[in-house]
Amino acid sequence: MSTVSPFHSQRSTQKRIHFLAITAMLSAIAFILQYLEFPLPFMPGFIKLDFSDMPALLGTFSLGPACGIAIEILKNVLHSAVSQSFGIGEISNALLGAVFVGVAGIVYQRHKTRAGAFRASLLGALAMALFSFPCNLYLVYPIYYHFMAKDVIIAAYQMIVPSVTSIEHCLLLFNVPFTFLKGVMDVVITMLIYKKISPILHGRAK
Repeated sequence: MSTVSPFHSQRSTQKRIHFLAITAMLSAIAFILQYLEFPLPFMPGFIKLDFSDMPALLGTFSLGPACGIAIEILKNVLHSAVSQSFGIGEISNALLGAVFVGVAGIVYQRHKTRAGAFRASLLGALAMALFSFPCNLYLVYPIYYHFMAKDVIIAAYQMIVPSVTSIEHCLLLFNVPFTFLKGVMDVVITMLIYKKISPILHGRAK
């Protein structure tokens, strides 16, 4: 009968504690960044930019995609307490963010280099952007329709580009490119700061 050595058990416990501590810390940072959202002149007012996916991407690269997905879920649970979107925005943000960091994390695990991280995160951003179309069309916006008529939503897009005539057109012209751009901005910031804070994330800080 095999037994687990006390040293191995202690090390496993330390790894779990480190995982939970880093996940909690990055979730808190992501919540703050999500709270500091701001509108853009080329998007309807109910769509805002934030950089809250960046901590989740950091967690993904340091501790794996499970950490990144957990951060996406936790930050949105926290944000739902102060949000006025009736939880709809948080559901969308969590789903899109999970796709972003999940794809990035899975690809990165096969190519653990700086270039691999960059390619993986760009693929994650692209996957998030593509997923945003069916997610918004079939899940998020149908829920919004209970609080805001479809014509009113389309009218908000038409204030920017009068020629749009359908939700599908709006999503393809606005939401998909915006989601990809948002992801790319998170990628750039992550690439700039990851090396400096990597020792902390991996528990090697002096």
